[in-house]
Amino acid sequence: MTLRHLRIFVTVCETGSATAAGEKLYIAQPSISLAISELEEYYGIKLFDRIAKRLYITEAGKHFLQYATHIVSLFEDMEKEVKNIDAIGVIRIGASITIGNYLLPDYVLSFKEVHPKMEVKVTIENSDKIQQLVLTNQIDLGLIEGIVHSTYIESKRFREDELVLICANNHPFAGAESINLSQLNQESFLMREAGSAGREIFEGMMTAKGIAISPSWESSSTQAIIRAVQANLGVSVLPYLLVKDALDRREISQFKIEGIQFKRNFCVIYHRNKFLTESAKNFIALCN
Repeated sequence: MTLRHLRIFVTVCETGSATAAGEKLYIAQPSISLAISELEEYYGIKLFDRIAKRLYITEAGKHFLQYATHIVSLFEDMEKEVKNIDAIGVIRIGASITIGNYLLPDYVLSFKEVHPKMEVKVTIENSDKIQQLVLTNQIDLGLIEGIVHSTYIESKRFREDELVLICANNHPFAGAESINLSQLNQESFLMREAGSAGREIFEGMMTAKGIAISPSWESSSTQAIIRAVQANLGVSVLPYLLVKDALDRREISQFKIEGIQFKRNFCVIYHRNKFLTESAKNFIALCN
């Protein structure tokens, strides 16, 4: 098997069809199909199911794609590094919304002091999306909250954080030292979107305690949730860093549940097959 076979396979997965992959690589469609067939024959696995003239990647194909993506990427990185040894490099960083808002700017500034010629490209998304970008090699490193869901991802903890429960200043919970867990049963919850690490942690803990959370609001905008809480449309749970200013200005109130703390970790993540450059290792060290 050759690198050409792997590049064709990865491109077919990216584009969704042999025809589109051929157009992107300037290779005739029959040659694309032949390369895929040769891969399947060589490894003795079926990479795609062919149904109604469409390709659907198999479980074996998904497993193979994890390696193929990083082999092709590593070769391309080598080409750039060797051919442009003195060129300005690029490091691609992804961060969750909390980390991207409050921690990442300082990390990038510190990194640029050590690597002034490096370009830092940043993507801010929820933690689940950042993990997907790491798996598909669209970013080099991710900074996320909460739990890693793939065995292909390496994770290193660099900081602890806390989620806080918030309510309106005129809500019955405001000013209470703590409430009983059962009191949440009658509350409307205003939550971050599915895929948010904070929401996942909170819902997991509540489910374990027998409390089902069915949000009346869902939003990727923290400010929208804070304003809705301020208007007493419900209660919410958000990272302390994202609500600190509103709490300091006394626009909303914080409350606690008796005997429960919502601690979580911030982690640096990268694909286990990823070749980490010295600059990437330096960025990880800065976080720590």
